[in-house]
Amino acid sequence: MEYQFTIIVPLYNEEENLLRVEQELSKYLAKAPINTCVLFVNDGSTDNSLELVEQICTRNKDFKFISFEENRGLSAAIKAGFDHSTTPLTGYIDSDLQTDPEDFDLLLEQIGEYDLVTGVRTDRKDSFKKNLSSLIANNIRRSFTHDGMDDTGCPLKVIKTDYAKRIPMFKGLHRFLPAMILLQNGKIKQVPVRHYPRIAGKAKFHLMNRLVGPFIDCFAYLWMKRNYINYKVVRKNE
Repeated sequence: MEYQFTIIVPLYNEEENLLRVEQELSKYLAKAPINTCVLFVNDGSTDNSLELVEQICTRNKDFKFISFEENRGLSAAIKAGFDHSTTPLTGYIDSDLQTDPEDFDLLLEQIGEYDLVTGVRTDRKDSFKKNLSSLIANNIRRSFTHDGMDDTGCPLKVIKTDYAKRIPMFKGLHRFLPAMILLQNGKIKQVPVRHYPRIAGKAKFHLMNRLVGPFIDCFAYLWMKRNYINYKVVRKNE
């Protein structure tokens, strides 16, 4: 089968969620509008996640995995997924399943005209503190990037893979994917998606790394913007 869409699933110590991830993504793959595969990226988990991922991939031909030697963070896991994707389209979803794989269809409907389509979580099921910190972080980021996106932390995105592979990722840059597509003169769009409470496992982000980290990363983005190299080949000798 020739796949057209790769769903990246970054994970770190998510053993309590992985069988549900297998079930929900298997259901989605069976009715996805295009041929789709799943790529787990194990970010150096210290629990039983890697063993479970290996079992899942053994019994599902459309599921693959890569595993880090040690924990390197969400941005590294997403970059590794981009690097190993071989399909024209790449997306990702968090292993906590607070977003619904079926909502990939909403993003795929728009991706033809755009280079990145991201979900924006409606009626968020997180705590007041988490929602407030995300709101503040998004406002800070938007004031630096002017990307017009309301929820870049939404863990449901679809991106054209050739654009994804040109993103010079650094720690924290997963929050700036729309802005990095704009640096490539690409087009971006946000689409409302459903959101659910986390029912298993532990959240990996807290107040400090939702606010302090993104604020510092904004200055890294400004440096990147000033120094970003963008070109388009219009002619070459084969």
